[in-house]
Amino acid sequence: MNLKVLLPTEVLIDEEVRKVTAEAENGFFCLLPRHIDFATALIPGLLSFEDSEGRETFVAVDEGVLVKCGQSVLVSTRSGAKGGELGELKRIVEEQFMVLDEKEKTARTAMSKIEAGFVRRFLEVQRRG
Repeated sequence: MNLKVLLPTEVLIDEEVRKVTAEAENGFFCLLPRHIDFATALIPGLLSFEDSEGRETFVAVDEGVLVKCGQSVLVSTRSGAKGGELGELKRIVEEQFMVLDEKEKTARTAMSKIEAGFVRRFLEVQRRG
């Protein structure tokens, strides 16, 4: 099977795999090459796959959608991180969340300034008019 994990800005994974394991709201599931075509919503957690040489790789994914159609498995998610060992993956995910938290704080500050400016200008127009 060919596994593609798509993020909004990049293709995180595009490789041949033997099996894929992921988690939906009703629990974990495993896809093998002859599995029936399948679509499901993923919850934030781990996705794992076994490559053509039998090595298992873990990927942390945010909520998203998984579609298996024929020999293709497509996963679309807002964010994800690929790591070899679980300890390494945990470190990568923590770093990414820290960066996201900082970006979110910056965006919230900018929105607060825009809102305050809008209210100030609205009050000025109201006083004049």
